[in-house]
Amino acid sequence: MSKKVFVFFPDGVGLRNFAFTNFKKIGEEMDFDITYWNNTVFSLKDNLGFNEVKIEDHAAHKLLPVYTRARKRAELNVSRDKFNDAVYSTYKFPFSYKGLKNGFKTIYTKCLVGLHSSEKGIVKLRDKINALERSTSKYKYCKAQLEQHKPDLVFCTTQRATQSISALLAAKDLGIPTVAFVYSWDNVPKAMQVVETDYYFVWSDLMKAEMLKYYPFVKENQVIVTGTPQFEPHFDDSLKQSRDVFFKEYNLDVNKKYICYSGDDETTSPLDQYYLEDLAHAVRSLNRKGENLAIIYRKCPVDFTKRYQAVIEANKDIIEVIDPIWKPVGNQWNQILPAKEDFKLLYNVCEHSEFVTNVCSSTVFDFVAHKKPCIYYNYEQPQLKKGIRDIGQNYKYVHFRSMPSQEAAVFCTGKKDLERIVKNILDGEVSNVNEGLKWFEIVAGKTPTQASQNIWTAINNLLIK
Repeated sequence: MSKKVFVFFPDGVGLRNFAFTNFKKIGEEMDFDITYWNNTVFSLKDNLGFNEVKIEDHAAHKLLPVYTRARKRAELNVSRDKFNDAVYSTYKFPFSYKGLKNGFKTIYTKCLVGLHSSEKGIVKLRDKINALERSTSKYKYCKAQLEQHKPDLVFCTTQRATQSISALLAAKDLGIPTVAFVYSWDNVPKAMQVVETDYYFVWSDLMKAEMLKYYPFVKENQVIVTGTPQFEPHFDDSLKQSRDVFFKEYNLDVNKKYICYSGDDETTSPLDQYYLEDLAHAVRSLNRKGENLAIIYRKCPVDFTKRYQAVIEANKDIIEVIDPIWKPVGNQWNQILPAKEDFKLLYNVCEHSEFVTNVCSSTVFDFVAHKKPCIYYNYEQPQLKKGIRDIGQNYKYVHFRSMPSQEAAVFCTGKKDLERIVKNILDGEVSNVNEGLKWFEIVAGKTPTQASQNIWTAINNLLIK
């Protein structure tokens, strides 16, 4: 008899990995009965024809944001002291005292952090969070759904969504095995582990070691290396368009070589538009010297600022805007959802660009999968002033310590160097591809094409224990 698995979407970030890849198809071929337990506003049934159970009750305890923020800060404080490393303090977002309500929340949160910045204190915060969420109507609602549908296992597509806590507690209280997938390459060291499940699926041996390092309550046998479906489409040749077809579809000039500028969100790179401007200046200079270059600007999907517009307008003869195919279905960042068509678009942007440039994003892995280099900007802009976050701290984060060497990306450390570096990459004199592929394996694991298969195999092994 087929085993019933609830694939749980607490928010939209897991859609890309688990709804738009071949993940469902592979699971069905292995004879799993798959139902999507859907807490998002995106209807999997209406849009994709998938069997789904919608969660309509979204109630969370009013103190949940305070306690989860306190837990995160307490965990970062423990890591800072335990590993004698100031980097963990840089993961903290500043408190807000704007308005009486925010001021009260901040004071309360700081008191909780002060009282619970120890491993025992964190356990108390976790227990309190669980008690709060068990008292909500959503907990009772989700428990009733589980009792009705009786899944054999709940697979949560991200470990970082507070909306998942009550639902997973309901499953655990009913004795249903629970699994959480660790969503992003930087999530573990920055204390983004919101949920507690019976098992955790991670990208790589590196991520498994991190889970055991930062979460002493997690045991070795609870962490299973599967890889991530995130990069599987880059190895799907059926997505590839010829250069002529792709260029015609997006009104590109077949006589030009294109460099991809991958935009960042405003938090990570608040002055990101000026790096695009620097690249435009370098391209103009090289074109005057005989090159025939242009830029594909692909924005960060969750960036809806107008900060790039002036640069794009001033350089519209050499900058072509190709937006990612993502669709807003709400006002929050995690309600900006990818369309399946974006897999094909990103594949071909990678395939038909000479290389990518950006500030510290994981697009380095998208491009090295296509054997294309990546420039990381690592210098500050003259517009930097007090109150604007500098980008340099990004490269000090723990997840960048996974680089096998500094040659895993091509670092540009000054405006004056950019033109030379671009020229050297175009001439084949500089590349990070060989080291970048080593880094890709460290971060994403040894079998990037088999992650979906690995996940279903791991689920099957858990169910036959």
